[in-house]
Amino acid sequence: MARSGAKRRRDNAAPATLATAGRIEDDRQRPAPSTWRRLRSNPRVTVPGAILLTLLAAALLAPWLTPQDPFAMDTAERLAGPSGAHLLGTDEYGRDLLSRLVRGSRTSLLVAVSSVTFATVLGVALGCIGGYFGGIWEVLTMRLVDVLLTFPPILLAIAVVAFLGPSVPNLIGVIGLLYMTGFARISYGAVLQAKQREFVEAARVLGARSPHILRTAILPNILAPIFIQISLSLGFAILLESGLSFLGLGTPPPEPSWGNMVGIGRGYMTQSGWFVFWPSLAISITILCCNTLGDGLRDSLDPRLRR
Repeated sequence: MARSGAKRRRDNAAPATLATAGRIEDDRQRPAPSTWRRLRSNPRVTVPGAILLTLLAAALLAPWLTPQDPFAMDTAERLAGPSGAHLLGTDEYGRDLLSRLVRGSRTSLLVAVSSVTFATVLGVALGCIGGYFGGIWEVLTMRLVDVLLTFPPILLAIAVVAFLGPSVPNLIGVIGLLYMTGFARISYGAVLQAKQREFVEAARVLGARSPHILRTAILPNILAPIFIQISLSLGFAILLESGLSFLGLGTPPPEPSWGNMVGIGRGYMTQSGWFVFWPSLAISITILCCNTLGDGLRDSLDPRLRR
């Protein structure tokens, strides 16, 4: 009887085992979704990406989107609240806040995108050279990165901008140099792993030169962490630009930026809180979208987190 009971249990377990094996086999045979499909199906990529693209389009089309001249003064309407004539209110000189906010997005996003582009190109180049060639090249590139990492970013930025003078090119150079270190370390670690892969060894055996291997075999395989770092660095760059402009070391007036609008508006908070609220809201939304986009890209591009 015990034997027959064990046999019945095995017979009952057999269909479940076969069904489980069939599901596993179906999962193996089912093609993995493409990267583009994973990105489109992730709301943490699509929603902040759409908002950032809208802000970027508004920055590019700022001269045509501003409802009024952002530099036109009207002292009779100074520090006015939202109204039909001025949807977001006015500043201390009676200038339209909506027009200056749109115009300021051009400055803030220009500095952020340009500085992150500069940081990406320089950091990835240093990381690839140090990680692939090693030896003296590793010492020269990565020790330079270590030296820059010893300085607090905000203090170094304040010192350099105060010495060179406040201007948009100086802001781009300083912020790009500060955030270059993150790209260099990420690409350095990724190259150390990628250069041990079989396809890189095969390219060396076939006689491919090092620049060709870096360009065609290694760089395409380390783009995922670089894209994630780009999205995160954009938010930090906007925050740093805003902080420097808040301290008077950013974009010189009368050209507006979100940071210097907050810096000027803090002196009029008791008279008009709208002056500080709108640029602060724009900075917060942009940084939140950049950070959320970075998390979504990590979830979609990291093979360990795809499920």
